[in-house]
Amino acid sequence: MVDRRLYSGRVTFRLGIDLGTSTTVAVLSGAAGPARTLLFDASPLLSSAVFAGPDADLRTGQDAERAATAHPDGLEPNPKRRIDEDTVWLGRREYPVVDILAAILARVAAEARRVAGEDPQSVVLTHPAAWGRARLNVLVQAADQAGLAIAGLVPEPVAAAAYFVTALQRNLAVGRCVVVYDLGAGTFDVSVVQRTQNGFDVVASDGLTDVGGLDLDAVIVAHARGLTGTATGVWGSLDWPQTLADRQARHALWSGARAAKEQLTRHATADLYVPLVDTAVHLTRDEFEKAAHPHLERTVALTVAVLRDAGVGPERIDGVFLVGGSSRIPLAATMLHRTLRITPTVVDQPELVVAEGCLHAPATSAGDPVLADAAVATAAPAAAPADQGLTQPTATPVVAPVAIAAPVAAAADPDLTQPTATPVTAPVDTRLTNWLRRVGAFLIDFVPPYALIGTAGGVLNQAVAAMVICIVLGVGWHAYNRWYLGGRGASVGKKALGLRLVREKTGQPIGVAVAFVRDLAHFTDWIPAYIGFLFPLWSSKRQTFADKIVGTVVGKV
Repeated sequence: MVDRRLYSGRVTFRLGIDLGTSTTVAVLSGAAGPARTLLFDASPLLSSAVFAGPDADLRTGQDAERAATAHPDGLEPNPKRRIDEDTVWLGRREYPVVDILAAILARVAAEARRVAGEDPQSVVLTHPAAWGRARLNVLVQAADQAGLAIAGLVPEPVAAAAYFVTALQRNLAVGRCVVVYDLGAGTFDVSVVQRTQNGFDVVASDGLTDVGGLDLDAVIVAHARGLTGTATGVWGSLDWPQTLADRQARHALWSGARAAKEQLTRHATADLYVPLVDTAVHLTRDEFEKAAHPHLERTVALTVAVLRDAGVGPERIDGVFLVGGSSRIPLAATMLHRTLRITPTVVDQPELVVAEGCLHAPATSAGDPVLADAAVATAAPAAAPADQGLTQPTATPVVAPVAIAAPVAAAADPDLTQPTATPVTAPVDTRLTNWLRRVGAFLIDFVPPYALIGTAGGVLNQAVAAMVICIVLGVGWHAYNRWYLGGRGASVGKKALGLRLVREKTGQPIGVAVAFVRDLAHFTDWIPAYIGFLFPLWSSKRQTFADKIVGTVVGKV
């Protein structure tokens, strides 16, 4: 709680919000006294999950996760990943993505209002460095819908750099750089942030969408599976729960894995209880680090690659700052130290850094001109006692967002071009599959069954009756595999390669009728010398012409 006795007379409260992939953090700052982290269900980390029940009421945080054990189809665990979509299907209806994000921000606003006794006078939101105008406008729309008075937007690595200089009082001279290593629950990002005369510039940034704390949780679950591998039937229930009891057991298993991972950052051993198997497995830090090493090795390799591509040598680096909850794993700092020969800076609660750091960048008026074209804004921290030379920055100005007619993929957003020597670019959404995997699924769908049918026809000496039977079998297989199974989300080939065919706007299976029309639409793919089938090689959404016509995408399960 903020002690209101610290604030006499007119109080100005500022609120910094870091809406993350898996968790959201908010920090409230008053006219005097230290900034305070808001608590949600007695924790500084608010789960970013959103749940929609039969009554269409949106629940957030632990309320959402608890409700999802009974109705899993109503949960969106990572709304931030849906930023490029118009709507999300939860339970029995579609919800605008703006509404989903607004529900999280409204929960934060309500808690800030309860603690401060009034609405914050200004709110600063953080965002990934590579986000362009389209994504930022969705975020602003959600904040406005939640009743927040948005004063500015600050890129996450800039907020971390501001914390590094102000809260930690680290010296960072003009022209010098800090490497921000951000290992969160769902993703990993690394940025090189340079101090300038006017604040900070994000010189370079890159990330991995398939490495994060959840992947390290999976390492612990895999360890438990290996020690209880004989209970295959029970693990089937934990992997694919069909009953309420099974879903609750799965939730308990993964919550326990996360707790064990966090315990191993402080202690040499941890135990994990495996529900349904009804046993506890033992895990040492050495075992965990050995299994987690490949994941962390990728983050270190990307860090080195970003520094090399940006042309930033070790002589220009004044710090390596670890942020994000999973960065407290000791092995991460050890591997970075060994590779970069620079001692990393680690704080007790790295997941809180960005939310507090953004408050060191004074927000601009919401009435200022529309968002600047540059996706990465620059900002400088407020002057710290140990560094009186810091100038006051400006965060990205915000006004009412521009209209967005359709989801915009990061790679297609023209605002991602940066005015720096090494631009920050957003890659194609890695939830979408690549062209080679689509080709592999196609070959699995067509080559074995039709080769078998053709061989059968040859064996039967091409008798008319045999040929008719083969044609019927071929059409029947095609209808079942491509239209029925494909309409439900995955043909045999796609299922074998872990792919899923869904509607672009809703993320839901397309149904038999649309699957049939999509097959007909492939006519447009082969007319222009089969160019349509190659189009996913350069399409930002990796779509063929047929996909664009019927509004479908092929993603990873």
